[in-house]
Amino acid sequence: MISSTLLSLVRCPDCRGTLGTRVSSVEVPVARVLVCEGCGRTYESPADYLDLRPREQFAEQTKYLDEALHVDARHERVSPPLLGSKIRNDMLRKFLALRAGEVVADLGCGSGRALLWNRDLGATTIGIDIAPFFSRDARAEVDLMLGDLRKLPFADHTFDKAWSLDVLEHLSLDALHGMLAEVNRVLKPGGSIFVYTHVRRNAPIAAGLRWINRLARHLEKWDLIDLRQERLRKSDHLNPLRDIPHLDAVAAETGFRVARIRFYTPLVGGFIENIMVRMAERAMARRAAARMAATGTGDAGGADAASVREARTSAKERIASSRTTYGALRALSFAMKLDLLLFGRVTSGPFFALLVKGGSDDRPAARPTDTRTRRHDNRQA
Repeated sequence: MISSTLLSLVRCPDCRGTLGTRVSSVEVPVARVLVCEGCGRTYESPADYLDLRPREQFAEQTKYLDEALHVDARHERVSPPLLGSKIRNDMLRKFLALRAGEVVADLGCGSGRALLWNRDLGATTIGIDIAPFFSRDARAEVDLMLGDLRKLPFADHTFDKAWSLDVLEHLSLDALHGMLAEVNRVLKPGGSIFVYTHVRRNAPIAAGLRWINRLARHLEKWDLIDLRQERLRKSDHLNPLRDIPHLDAVAAETGFRVARIRFYTPLVGGFIENIMVRMAERAMARRAAARMAATGTGDAGGADAASVREARTSAKERIASSRTTYGALRALSFAMKLDLLLFGRVTSGPFFALLVKGGSDDRPAARPTDTRTRRHDNRQA
C-alpha cells in the first residue's frame, strides 16, 4: 500500500529532494506520479507500491530481478512464520525490540512477509526491495516500495531501526559497503540494524550441514526432492564477508559496531527443511502434476513450474485450514530452536547480529578491539 506516512518520508533517490504527488489520469499501469521539487524528475508508480529506483542503475544487479527465481509462487501468499522463518522472525523481535511509534525499514523485504508478521508491535514499517515480487497481502496492508539499498530514497536520520534478512550475502564487498553506508545515513543517531546472513568461514560442526546437503543431492537423483529452485537462488550468492573479524571491520568502516551476535548452524533445522519438507513438497508437486496431466493442463512428470506452483499454493491453504498441519509445523519449528540452544555460541558461518550506529556525529566508529564487550546472546529465542 501507499500511506500518507510513506509519502511524507520518501525523497528523490537522485538528489534527495522533496517529492510532490499527483494522481495520474491513466488508470493502469500507472496510478500515482511523484515529482521531485529539486531536480524535477518524475516517478510513476502503480496503486499499491512506490517505484523510487534511481535514474542510473548500478552495474551490479541481483538475479532476484529474474522472474525465473519466482516461478514457484512462494511470494504470492504469506503464511504464518514457521520453521526457519519463525527462527529468523523470533530473533528479529528479540534483538530489535520494536516499539510503538518507531519508524523501521525492512531492507530487501522480498514478499513483505516480515512486515506483516510484525505489525502487531505498533511500529511504522516500510519495506523496500529492488524486485517487485510483493505478496498480495503485503500490497494491501503494508507500505512498500521499489528502490536500491545503495541509494535509499529517504532523508538523513529518517529511521529508528531497520532489519535486513538474507540480503547481505547477495552483495559484493563494494555493494555491501555502499548499502551499510546508506543505512548509516538514514538511521537516527544510536539507531540499529538487525541482519541475518553468513560469513564464508564455517565451524567444524558445519560438517553436519555438508552431510545433509549430500543426502539431499542423493534424494534428488532418486526424484524424491527437487533442488532446482534452491540452486538457482544460491547462484546469486556472492558471500562478501570472510569471517567475523571481517564483519567487525566492515561494520566499523561504515559507522557501526557489532553490539550483539548469535550464531545459527541449522543441523536440526537443515534436516527438517532440506530433507523432510522438500520431500513433502516434491510428493505434492508430483500429485499436482498427475492431476494436471489427467485434465490436459500439465505433464505427469511434474517438471513444469505449474505443478510446483499448485503444490505450494495447496500447502499454504492447508496450513491455513488444518490445525493438525499447522500444529505439526509449529512443533518442528520448536525443535529447530535446538540449533540455537546447543550451538548459538559456537562461532560459525550463519549468524544474527545487531549493528548499532557508532555515534551522533555520524562518523565511522572505531573498530572494536575487545570482543569481550560484544554480547554473545545464548538465551532461549
